[in-house]
Amino acid sequence: MEETLTELEPRAQFSELQESVQEIKQAIGRIIVGQEEMIDLLLVALLADGHVLIEGVPGIAKTLTAKLLARTIAVPFSRIQFTPDMMPSDVLGTSVFHPGTASFQFKQGPIFSNIVLIDEINRAPAKTQASLFEVMEERHITHDGVTYPLTEPFTVLATQNPIEQEGTYRLPEAQLDRFMFKIIVPYPNLNEEVAILKVHHTQPDLKNDLDTIKPVLSAEKMASLRQQVKTVHLDEKLLEYIGQLVVQTRTHKALYLGASPRASLAILHSSKALAATRGRSFVTPEDVQELAPAVLRHRILLTPEKEMEGAQPDDIVKQIIQKTEVPR
Repeated sequence: MEETLTELEPRAQFSELQESVQEIKQAIGRIIVGQEEMIDLLLVALLADGHVLIEGVPGIAKTLTAKLLARTIAVPFSRIQFTPDMMPSDVLGTSVFHPGTASFQFKQGPIFSNIVLIDEINRAPAKTQASLFEVMEERHITHDGVTYPLTEPFTVLATQNPIEQEGTYRLPEAQLDRFMFKIIVPYPNLNEEVAILKVHHTQPDLKNDLDTIKPVLSAEKMASLRQQVKTVHLDEKLLEYIGQLVVQTRTHKALYLGASPRASLAILHSSKALAATRGRSFVTPEDVQELAPAVLRHRILLTPEKEMEGAQPDDIVKQIIQKTEVPR
């Protein structure tokens, strides 16, 4: 059956966005083997103006993927390696005394960038973690009573290792809640492992190939695509569906802590971005269900009893999705 004009219009509306997303994927795919889910979620978060926490064991390309994503966008990029001796001023900046003018001048820290990669975020102490609260939520920092805004786009991509606990600090709930997604990165399967070996065998100068990754989007183009995402339609029944999913996390017997309204907003904005990347001008229940685990898994806490049973946050999210009536 031939497609009608009304069916073609949404695809044309987001064709430019889809082309940009595909170009970014192709650029990253020249270096990274597999990890499609992580790349998809990173792009959705970027289009939805959200921050991302990436969790996985060492050596599975968490940091490399984040760096490659930053290279595809023509905006300033900075990387901060968190360590136990790091101070808030190492992130935000500090006042420097100038003898010539006998005055202090604020020197901006590495957080003043557009895409900020924080490596091993759970290695910094609580006071350094707290320095990120304001900047991640409000996109500005306050120093000595003066507010310094950051330029858009501003996205934090943070990595952490869930296995090694020596010299690490648990991220506070207030900070976790500021991440739109928590992406769990698994080991590659056998086929992907072999593909990785082939890439490094046939391309011995792979590290030099990183410099060949060219920007796909400018800051202005990114702003335009984000505006397009906001035009995606979301039915009122789906708003209620999102609300039901999140509210149930606050009453579930297996959970000690449920998700905040930030979770509802994260699902709302990210589902619009996901629909747009797939060429649709409307959100479906499947979009919401697909993104719910990444949005909720770091915002909920299991009861001690459930933790002792070996339950995982994703298990509870799956239960909630299964028992919630899907709007049609």
